[in-house]
Amino acid sequence: MDDPTREPDWYVAHFERAAGRFAEGLKDINLDAAVPACGDWTVGDLAKHLGGVHQWARFCVQNQRPPTRDDPRPSPFDPDRAADWYRETAEHLTEALGAIDPDGPTWHPFPTDQVARLWPRRQAQEVTVHLWDLQRATSSPDPIDPELAADGIDEFFSVVIPRLMAREGITPPRSSFHVHCTDTEGEWLATGADGEYQVVRAHQKGDAALRGPAELVLLALWRRDHGRDGELSPVGDEQGLADWLAVGGM
Repeated sequence: MDDPTREPDWYVAHFERAAGRFAEGLKDINLDAAVPACGDWTVGDLAKHLGGVHQWARFCVQNQRPPTRDDPRPSPFDPDRAADWYRETAEHLTEALGAIDPDGPTWHPFPTDQVARLWPRRQAQEVTVHLWDLQRATSSPDPIDPELAADGIDEFFSVVIPRLMAREGITPPRSSFHVHCTDTEGEWLATGADGEYQVVRAHQKGDAALRGPAELVLLALWRRDHGRDGELSPVGDEQGLADWLAVGGM
């Protein structure tokens, strides 16, 4: 499998659509409603978190460094105008992402190359999963585009897991884990023998495997209860599978 990453415009378009749906979802909703996929968060907590992530990402994109206490503070979350506040925040980030030089320098906290093309991908995937969280809490979630979901799986293995290992000291499971999308191109083998994490994009047998639609595999990796387990095909070492699926989080 070749590198599945796309050009920034592809991610920006997905980000803009998902952010628009998230803003629409905040209209006429009880901000105190629970979001079961995100622990004890409420809808208001989720909106504040996602908008705050967008504000932080925008600063990093535009300044090539993280914000400090001396920098101007972005507009705070306003529960009285949650939908408008979120929409404005997302629109500002859309503009910033659309103006990047993909191969130009940036700052980000992930253990990979410090180039700006990471940001459109990361923010598109961030809002995609949290849009699902919001919709799951209040109605039926919209389907996640299979190609976007497969890209999210790749990002999870290549960017998110190394970040979790570096930030939280997570040790990868010692077993090997094969993932196979059944509705679009996408196969990976992750290994953690001797505490050394590696991932390859390939059709290779693992101690445990998970096959299924890209959307459901992505949600499983992020530990989302999608209620559609019957559409997934787990194979092999049950404990190894459980260990790999325990790596992800909110």
